[in-house]
Amino acid sequence: METVLIRERYKVVRVLCAFEEYACVEAVDIQDRETPVCLINLYEGEQSLRYGKIYASMHTEECPALRSLFLDSETLVAVFAYSRGANIDSMFYRGDRRKWRERLDYADALLHAALTLFNLPPELSCAVMFTENLFFAPDTAKVRFRYMIPPLEGMNPRELTLLTGDQLKKILGNRPESPDAEQDFLEQLDGDGFPSVVKLYAAWRDVQGKIREQYEKWEEKTLIGRWLAVIWLRLKRCFRRR
Repeated sequence: METVLIRERYKVVRVLCAFEEYACVEAVDIQDRETPVCLINLYEGEQSLRYGKIYASMHTEECPALRSLFLDSETLVAVFAYSRGANIDSMFYRGDRRKWRERLDYADALLHAALTLFNLPPELSCAVMFTENLFFAPDTAKVRFRYMIPPLEGMNPRELTLLTGDQLKKILGNRPESPDAEQDFLEQLDGDGFPSVVKLYAAWRDVQGKIREQYEKWEEKTLIGRWLAVIWLRLKRCFRRR
């Protein structure tokens, strides 16, 4: 296989995504001995001009993962730090056995991470909240974003809130033992109550303690008591839907 070098510095080792006027690759920075692996977004044609303006509108401190931005001939090259971890879909899925305390910790970590994206251009913030870019550090509730940034149209801060809500629903789930406070919060995610991730995080902070309290009360019940409580919750939700 022919070796591909970008600006005689970045050796391409794997192509993650490629289509007209865009590609994303994993590469090795042959000049960096400490953290050589990186992620590179390549934009050409109209996307090069468009994303050049988008990246230029950012403050560098708003996105520490961005290592370098330059033109290579007519190609815009955006180099990001590389992230590893467990993808959200491999951790949270229908039938997984994670405990409620873990779920609340991971949900809190996700919302903290979403806040760090708030000031980024929505074309970037929304892209990194996609499932394929959302990872957690091994055995911890620390979010690791992968910055694969394909061209997106029509993105705005509201879209970031909706995407964050979709990921939250995966983590919290809709389980029989979920208490009322958690169910009410999940239902709000489907409505128009959260115009921004800031408002979403504030609502989470307000309700998080109540959710924990209701789970703790559920845990104090006997096995029969839990079974009866689940039946009662199901009945209430059924009547609410009607």
